[in-house]
Amino acid sequence: MRKSRAKKRILLPDPRFGDKLVTRFVNTMMMSGKKNLAFKIFYDAMDILEKNNSDQEEDSVLDVWKKALSNVMPQVEVRSRRIGGATFQIPMQIRPERKVSMAMSWMIKYARARNEKSMAQKLAQEILAAYKEEGASIKKKTEVHKMAEANKAFSHF
Repeated sequence: MRKSRAKKRILLPDPRFGDKLVTRFVNTMMMSGKKNLAFKIFYDAMDILEKNNSDQEEDSVLDVWKKALSNVMPQVEVRSRRIGGATFQIPMQIRPERKVSMAMSWMIKYARARNEKSMAQKLAQEILAAYKEEGASIKKKTEVHKMAEANKAFSHF
């Protein structure tokens, strides 16, 4: 933007868990402004997780989701930088806000690509896979980390 940075909007906590991170996740998942539908999908996915994990897990479903999200969060990424006519891929630390948004978008993207019947089931399975440190979103994270590791020689730029 020409003038100044846009002000950060204040997010309200979600109705069921009272967590702002859940609202942020739902906003990322939302399509065409249908927030109620996005909340319904998320809560249905949480119910599916609760039903599946009620016998073996002592963590609440919100803790499972947060652990899955933190498992998907990347620590470093590569950024393109042009130096003397050549473009280098330079590994850089990621800001905490960007870590969270990247993790959310990857989880949603790979949940949509799954083969279950409903979006709630797809999301529940992706969250469970990320919690167990497997699945497509974890694979994406390791891929990003490998790229950064491979280009470690350019980190002095």
